[in-house]
Amino acid sequence: MISVAENLQETVGQAEHKTHDLARPGRYAVSAMLAGAYIGIGEVLLLVAVSPFVAEHAAVTKLLEGAVFPIALTIVMFAGAQLFTSNVMVMLLGALSGRTGVRDLVGSWVLSLAGNLAGAFAFGAMAHASGVLSAPSAKAMLAELVAGKEALAGGQLFWRAVLCNMLVCLGVWMFYRARGDGAKVLVLWLPVLVFVAVGFEHCVANMALFSLAVLDGTAGFGDLARNLLYTVPGNIVGGGALVACAYWFTGRPERASDSSHE
Repeated sequence: MISVAENLQETVGQAEHKTHDLARPGRYAVSAMLAGAYIGIGEVLLLVAVSPFVAEHAAVTKLLEGAVFPIALTIVMFAGAQLFTSNVMVMLLGALSGRTGVRDLVGSWVLSLAGNLAGAFAFGAMAHASGVLSAPSAKAMLAELVAGKEALAGGQLFWRAVLCNMLVCLGVWMFYRARGDGAKVLVLWLPVLVFVAVGFEHCVANMALFSLAVLDGTAGFGDLARNLLYTVPGNIVGGGALVACAYWFTGRPERASDSSHE
């Protein structure tokens, strides 16, 4: 495992790569669409695999949800795709270091968010057409999950989103710090398990979930828009302030000798 200071430089290097990729916005958008689709894979897996346990009111349901959904972020990181929530941390670290600019940060955030939304809906449409979610238990779980999110107040959505992307970006930060594929999978899996099992809010996962609900007729585009109004800023605060700013402070060059002991 590399030090905090070394990992800061590694992550800033990722920001530089993303900035270079922004010069080809069409390719960047397609990569972002792939990330939205990969998150959709996690949502479909969750609905198909866990809904029978939900129907039986099994006590282990929340833990099972947390255990299966991390496949989504694992695919994103190993396959390579532009996910908005992790770009929050990576691009902010690049801007704070001075090696990328605010324009790069905004461009990455906007393009990855739009691409994630398009990819989530495209994958949702294919999953809906396939009929894999036609089982009564899956349809009931989808409706229940969406209704639960719609019932939350704006402040609740915001703070759940803050805590969610703190965990997601911690997973990505540890992914870059770890050495060995097994270790990388583990450090991605555990934080995502926590956010799903507890019920925190990930804006891209919500894009995927609401796309399925819109196609199923259990939610509308206005419901998704309201959710994103609170979860996108919350995810920015969680990944930006609680992870990027914290590790920029502890790992920047003048603190390198201190961070090597952490």
